[in-house]
Amino acid sequence: MTDALAATYDDFGRRWAHGTSPLYEHWATGIAKDPGILAHIAALPPAVRQPNRVFAAARWAGSPLEPFPQWREWLEGNWDRVAEIARSRTTQTNEPARCATLVPQLARIPGPLALLEVGTAAGLCLLPDRYAYEYTAPGGIHRIGDAAVVMPCRVDDDEAVPERIPEVIWRRGIDLAPIDPRDATAIDWLATLVWPGPDHDGRVARLRAAAEIAAADPPGIVRGDLLEALPEVAASAPADATLVVFHSAVLLYLDQDARRRFVDLVDQVRAARDGRVVWISNESSGALPGVDARVPRDLDTDHRFVQSVDGVPVALAGQHGATYEVRPFF
Repeated sequence: MTDALAATYDDFGRRWAHGTSPLYEHWATGIAKDPGILAHIAALPPAVRQPNRVFAAARWAGSPLEPFPQWREWLEGNWDRVAEIARSRTTQTNEPARCATLVPQLARIPGPLALLEVGTAAGLCLLPDRYAYEYTAPGGIHRIGDAAVVMPCRVDDDEAVPERIPEVIWRRGIDLAPIDPRDATAIDWLATLVWPGPDHDGRVARLRAAAEIAAADPPGIVRGDLLEALPEVAASAPADATLVVFHSAVLLYLDQDARRRFVDLVDQVRAARDGRVVWISNESSGALPGVDARVPRDLDTDHRFVQSVDGVPVALAGQHGATYEVRPFF
């Protein structure tokens, strides 16, 4: 078990944190070589062993942001408290800037739109029409919308820049543990889940600003399992709207059988609405084999989601919304 954990932490540090969060890279690769800390983590329930959850729990407990040798000493001395927090809280990276990679597709769909997000946390990604966007493309900078909160995104083709903010008339989310955006402590935890590092500093400010927007008019979020709640929630969407079912970094928490069941559920929802459903997926490679089979074999997808629309890959989307690349799929 510790060998598998070591590989997980080494992969997290070298593949995901490298170049974007030097401190987390140092912590993760340090743990990968540390039998003592690996043994502590191995004693946690499987769902609790994720690097981001353990690291956020440590920071919530007052961990210093120091290099691994010093941090390891603190972690060893405070492990019981860290483990308690990790068991009691969940990993819900509710990154509102992901909307910058959703709007290019949402703007193409005939409206009005009904948005249904699975794994929605506080619902910050259910508000794409309440933010503004600044797309930096080869041909220049394009500003879309006039809201106070601006989501920046670098795109690799001017044709990918949306021309309008989508019209949204209905929005719902499904989550096992919904977050109330009016709960300051819950938003503090979401902010703690943001990785430390210069590439992420702006994310905390945007998250808090988006949470204020959500708190003023919270989206409806249904507490439940997406495999159980999806058909009923989808059926409540207005008939005169195009239903958009979407998710980001959710399917990795399901096993392969559950992922297949989810895809089948989306097909059932589509059939029930006479085909007026669009499914947008932002997931890491490996989550959806049918999508992966259509991705160019030599394409590097590290640090990015493979965005697909109705099962067809259309772009690489930065995991935190900072980049959007369509040229690999021309």
